[in-house]
Amino acid sequence: MPLIRAQADLVPAGGRLLGFGVYRPAGTLDSEELGQRFGKSGDWVRSRTGMRVRRIASEAEDVAGMATEAAKDAIRASGLSADDVDLVIVASCSVDGPSGAAATVVRQLGAGYAAALDLNAACAGFCYALAVATDAIRAGSVRHALVIGAEKMTAWVDPADLPTAIVFGDGAGAAVVGPSDEPAIGPVVWGSDGSNADHIHISADTGMMVMAGQAVFRWATTEVHPVALEACRRAGVAPTELAALVPHQANIRIVDAMARSIGAEHAVVARDGACTGNTSAASIPLALHQLTEDREVKSGELALLVGFGAGLSYAAQVVRMP
Repeated sequence: MPLIRAQADLVPAGGRLLGFGVYRPAGTLDSEELGQRFGKSGDWVRSRTGMRVRRIASEAEDVAGMATEAAKDAIRASGLSADDVDLVIVASCSVDGPSGAAATVVRQLGAGYAAALDLNAACAGFCYALAVATDAIRAGSVRHALVIGAEKMTAWVDPADLPTAIVFGDGAGAAVVGPSDEPAIGPVVWGSDGSNADHIHISADTGMMVMAGQAVFRWATTEVHPVALEACRRAGVAPTELAALVPHQANIRIVDAMARSIGAEHAVVARDGACTGNTSAASIPLALHQLTEDREVKSGELALLVGFGAGLSYAAQVVRMP
């Protein structure tokens, strides 16, 4: 295979989503088990998180492997082949080691010499990666991109730390993005608030995640919805025109509070986190896939994606469903 792949129609008007894929580990951890661990009831855990079950990866399941399986699923859904993929972006904050996962995913997919990019914007990572992929397509740098959010968050969680142990789970979600005569992925609204970076961080002493849960809750429920509304404005879409609202599945209480603030009264609100947990960069593509599987959103309808988390980082964009 040649090192440089020929491209056709190098400057499309924009990008569009072509298909979704997921990988959900078989292992689970329910709220009753977590309640027993911390001397609480299952109802106590559910009332604070909105989560019934979290998916848990085994020792043999890593970020690259889960990302590859989700990617295969997305490629099948798009009707393309691995040979059609020009760029693979893996959004993750839980990769084991400094070398990343994207190049490994390219090799495991058999995607030839596709460009490989690892991106870490924590829980906003999928939205960041989707924006980068769309801009690369619009610039003519690539024709088809594979955007993956993949996380093994439990590898960074102290099982004895209540604020993190009752929330996080593992998994991967992917989307294939291709060229479009009319833009079907809106402008991204993104940014960061480094003054609050200590709200979610990795402890230098333990190497485990530390999260100030109440502070994160207040920030997410008061500061993020204006970003979502600005994404709608830039896309020329009113919240009432949305068919789906897909926030990062940080905590179902946060999801519900954000839905009320945005005012998307006709939109179905993704709550995939209730049976998956907080999977950071994987949560939005996992939720998108579930909405399509459940046929809650039709092809061509509009969805608002809102990512937010450690950094503190945030991003939002309106997309047309495949």
